[in-house]
Amino acid sequence: MLNTLDMMRALIGTPSVSSTSTLHDQSNLPVIHLLADWLENIGFSVDIHPLAQQTNKANLIATLGPKYPGANGLVLSGHTDTVPYDDKQWQQDPFTLTEKDDKFFGLGSTDMKSFFAFAIEVAKNIDAKKLKRPLTILATADEESAMSGAQALLKEQLSHCKYAIIGEPTYLTPVRMHKGVMMESLVVTGLAGHSSNPHLGASATEGMHQVVNELLKWRQILQKKHQNQAFEVSIPTLNIGSIHGGDNPNRICSHCETQIDIRPLPGMDIDALRADLQQRLKYILPESSQLKLTHRPIFCGVPPFETPAQSRLSQTLETITQQTAQAVAFGTEAPYLTRLGLETIIIGPGSINQAHQANEFISAHQIEPYCEILQKLIYKFCIID
Repeated sequence: MLNTLDMMRALIGTPSVSSTSTLHDQSNLPVIHLLADWLENIGFSVDIHPLAQQTNKANLIATLGPKYPGANGLVLSGHTDTVPYDDKQWQQDPFTLTEKDDKFFGLGSTDMKSFFAFAIEVAKNIDAKKLKRPLTILATADEESAMSGAQALLKEQLSHCKYAIIGEPTYLTPVRMHKGVMMESLVVTGLAGHSSNPHLGASATEGMHQVVNELLKWRQILQKKHQNQAFEVSIPTLNIGSIHGGDNPNRICSHCETQIDIRPLPGMDIDALRADLQQRLKYILPESSQLKLTHRPIFCGVPPFETPAQSRLSQTLETITQQTAQAVAFGTEAPYLTRLGLETIIIGPGSINQAHQANEFISAHQIEPYCEILQKLIYKFCIID
């Protein structure tokens, strides 16, 4: 069996980029098969579930110990994909684990391939005969692009589980809440014409001006209505990320698109927000203007997530780490596991500040403490009564 660094080296050395662009998107199957081999070698029962719409991608569910519905086991969960990369900005090969100054560099070192090496290192020292409840390692696809792996999970696949740890980088601080993510496209279509005579066309950019004004009014309403002081930014945010329209100064603009990013707080429903947005914009452009507005989600969105502070898993981790569970702005697969009935907390080594950028690294001094946290969780939830 490989040691921790060997597993980190193999995982980071196996590309598995996921992207909304087909130019960059890759299969995660090589990583899934690595994990399957290692886990089978230490006694786990392994199931691989290809995604229905992406046969080159799959989830893995590996279980050690008694596996039956209602067994109330523990899941250690992570995603197998990474974001795309710009190798010109890296000071070393992103696919070679490089140790320097007590840091391990590599694409996925902190977000989050190393997590699997730590989970397996802890799991291989478990005596399966002592397990009263099952331990499951879950590896998903496409977290960094469309969350399609997490969305494909079925309740019956994890019916033997009750608690879940997601090993995203939190600097060893338990996280029980995060905001959701919505990305929406709004397009105004007008009529081109010579700029010397405005009556010859209908300006899409002027129509978009009205749309943006309404978006800013809506943002104020949302922020007055929804607040949560547990978050550093205690209000839902709405960012007008891009506006593109027109092709020449002397032509009336016939097409203009803006793309927005919304970060809803726990308790805010994505579908309800979309319906509210559509209703507010329905009559914003007069029928007589020759302007038309269309709206589409850029992706399905990630719901907000919250596990109660009084939950058993939250309180257990607060005791183990001697830290109060926190709220973060970034999204994870936690809401999808929660929908399946799993009490979920996010905790992992490394910092989110190192994710999604060149020269990503994980600090060596966080590895042993994190493995100790996992050991205590497994003992608490899988071994003792």
